[in-house]
Amino acid sequence: GAAKLVVVVAIFLLTFYVISQVFEIKMDANLGHIFARSALDAAARSTKPPRYKCGISKACPEKHFAFKMASGAANVVGPKICVEDNVLMSGVKNNVGRGINVALVNGKTGEPLDTKFFDMWGGDVAPFIEFLKSIQDGTIVLMGTYDDGATKLNEEARKLIAELGSTSITNLGFRDNWVFCGGKGIKTKSPFEQHIKNNKDTNKYEGWPEVVEMEGCIPQKQD
Repeated sequence: GAAKLVVVVAIFLLTFYVISQVFEIKMDANLGHIFARSALDAAARSTKPPRYKCGISKACPEKHFAFKMASGAANVVGPKICVEDNVLMSGVKNNVGRGINVALVNGKTGEPLDTKFFDMWGGDVAPFIEFLKSIQDGTIVLMGTYDDGATKLNEEARKLIAELGSTSITNLGFRDNWVFCGGKGIKTKSPFEQHIKNNKDTNKYEGWPEVVEMEGCIPQKQD
């Protein structure tokens, strides 16, 4: 009886030892897999390019506002205006329209003030002129065309936009694509402007040129 007891105890201890060894091997394998996966995840995060405000290509310096904008595509896709990661106007927001689309932003805080569009094909230029005259000094002004933004523009409207820093507005023609960022009270011409002429030989879309895009960093207005 004593011999049998010794054998049973020995078998039990041997079984326990084997099970514990197998369990430790599995634990080591699982921990190794977890650590390896964590290392791969960390490497993936480190190689993933950073995202900047409005999806621009590089970060803006201090006391600057990030912006990105695009004109409309033919008469199908509306323009888009983003400032400080805030989409102010787009087809998704359903606040864009044929003509010239305008977003106003506080030059000191970067906060949006107003968004409007003015039909320069079938509308009246007078409300647009009154709107331009009402813009307060220190306001950032962003504009983008959709479909046609020039037919109803007259000399007075073009002059008011030129005073915001635009140089291309005098040449803006029927169905041209144009994006512009300037400011009320600006003392120099704005560096933020893109213009593509409507040309049947080079148009990407039938009757319309390709979309024009622009991004950059707007200096914050200082007192």
